[in-house]
This record gives sequence, structure tokens and C-alpha cells, in this order.
Amino acid sequence: MNKIPMTVAGQIALDEELKRLKTIERPAVIAAISEAREHGDLSENAEYHAAKERQGWIEGRVQELEDKLARAQVIDITKMSGDTVKFGATVTVLDEDTEQESTYQIVGEDEADVKSGKISISSPIARSLINKEVGDVAEVNAPGGLKSYEIMSVAWG
Repeated sequence: MNKIPMTVAGQIALDEELKRLKTIERPAVIAAISEAREHGDLSENAEYHAAKERQGWIEGRVQELEDKLARAQVIDITKMSGDTVKFGATVTVLDEDTEQESTYQIVGEDEADVKSGKISISSPIARSLINKEVGDVAEVNAPGGLKSYEIMSVAWG
């Protein structure tokens, strides 16, 4: 059983989604199915089929979330420190081609959001940064070709 790394915030977000699905979404779709059944002929009842499809999606997502939470390896980044890039680190890099600085936090797959500067531990750039230190150059095989990033800083928390 493979562990899934995630931050404390990532675990809380998944747990909240799971609770919402179980306490709000699931009962709502059950009520929608019941109401659609009252309309008669189910073979031509679009509301019924839409509700059943939604129910299937909800149940699948509940199972997926329960599995991820069961396999979660929650890492409290507030207790981490050091100059080496690891999971949870916030890394500022300098693109050696464009001289543009970017800051990324390395997080779990479900927490990734590039717009807010959070990249997945499994992304090519995160994999190339892991175990590097300030001053090191990470080479990333990007779709546009090989990119080089110099690590300017590593921060925690």
C-alpha cells in the first residue's frame, strides 16, 4: 500500500470534502432520486438518470477520498527546517533563460495549484528540485525543452 504524502492543510481539505459529500451531497441526491421516482416512468425520466449519475460520481469520489486519507502520510511542515529541498518546502528559483524568479511550495498531488504557487511532488520541476540546496541548479525536461533553474532560497512553514 503506497503512502500518499500530504501536508496537514491538504489532509484537512480532503477530510472536509469527504464530510460534505457524506452529509450534504449524498442525502441531497438520494432525495432527488426519490422525487424523480415519483414522476413515474423511469426509462424516460431525465431527472432520475441525472440523479443516478450524480450518485455514482459521489460514491466513487467518497471511496477515492477514503482511500487517500487511509494511505495519507501527513507531514507537518512547520516542524521542518534546513537548506535542502524536501516535501513541503517553499522554494524560490531563478529561470536561467529568462532571469525570472518564481516561488513554489512542493505539496501532495491533491493540493497542487500552480496559480497559488503550489506544485505536486510528482511534477517534473518538483522532482528535479528535491534534495538540491541553495545555489544548486536543477534541470527540468519541460515540453519546450530543457530548462535550468537556480535555487535562490528554501523556506519552511
